[in-house]
Amino acid sequence: MDRAFPMTRSAGLERLSAFLAEAGAAYGASRNTDRGPDGPATTSALSPYLRRRLLTEAEVAAAATAALGAAAAEPFVSEVFWRTYFKGHLETHPDAWTRYRAELADQRARLDAEPGLRRTYEKAVAGETGIDGFDDWARELAETGWLHNHARMWFASIWIFTLRLPWPLGADVFLRHLIDGDPASNTLSWRWVAGLHTRGKPYRARRDNIRRYTEGRHDPGGLDEDAAALAEAMPPREAPMAPADAAPDGPVALLLHLDDLHPESLPLGSARVARIGGLIAHAEGAADRVRDADKAAMADALARAAAHFGCPADPVHADWAGDLPVVTAWAPLGPSAAALPSGCLRLRRAWDTRAWPLSTRGFFRLKRAIPELIGA
Repeated sequence: MDRAFPMTRSAGLERLSAFLAEAGAAYGASRNTDRGPDGPATTSALSPYLRRRLLTEAEVAAAATAALGAAAAEPFVSEVFWRTYFKGHLETHPDAWTRYRAELADQRARLDAEPGLRRTYEKAVAGETGIDGFDDWARELAETGWLHNHARMWFASIWIFTLRLPWPLGADVFLRHLIDGDPASNTLSWRWVAGLHTRGKPYRARRDNIRRYTEGRHDPGGLDEDAAALAEAMPPREAPMAPADAAPDGPVALLLHLDDLHPESLPLGSARVARIGGLIAHAEGAADRVRDADKAAMADALARAAAHFGCPADPVHADWAGDLPVVTAWAPLGPSAAALPSGCLRLRRAWDTRAWPLSTRGFFRLKRAIPELIGA
């Protein structure tokens, strides 16, 4: 599989077109199979582009449905909606993010205070545990910034239930290294594996499952396949979704950030973009590969925005907006949202407005609405 991810919209569109023409029809049957870094792809590998919204979920779902037909496209389109679901769920359960950040700080302090925990953690990150498969995935993550989705699940499960390592430390490793690392998908996926997102129902990595879906490449022994789910005193509580703003009439300064880099399709109404700034807020401790991808994606978006709106587009600097009101795409919880300047107007796409209120519980409420949402 090609692990090069040129971070431009045009490269994302090319990858989407190639996936639909070549592997899209077989996606439902093959998506769980991890053929390794040198094997043929079984997934679309579009997530680095969707994570930064160089491609939008709406256009990807529509393209798949048009190319494959609704029935054949359904497994892939459902996966696209999982990304939307996780964002919507975290937006309506912000305590899950707050707790993760607090627990991560606590667990980092434990690494400094407990040599035994630190040794286990360091061996896991370096791929030196002796567990077949897990060590390969640890090295693959560090070397390429990528893992097959099924391998991510196996890795997280082994990290939590066999190595007995704190899940926030594992989530942090993923967020820092994955080229498609997304705060919502990453945090809630690790919580799901641990049995916290769906309470009492963890995902347990099993030797026969790994052997089957790696086509015999890995056969790990010694896994704890019967571990109990992790528990917490109280699950994150649902909170009302914060209201979006409307774009004002007249000239505005448009602020781009890493969670939405398709400014051409933003709901700007009668606002007229007179100036554009790009704000890059990396995940804390992000690997160089991730930082480089973020910078390339922003550069591509600024160039497209300048051409589309016919005005200057540069990285943000002091007084970049002048006296203009600043508008920006909605930034879900994470580094971009934390870095947004106070007073900017946040615009929410129709896709998120319709889907996020259906994401407050389990995924299947949203899944049942997919045909209606795509039609809308």
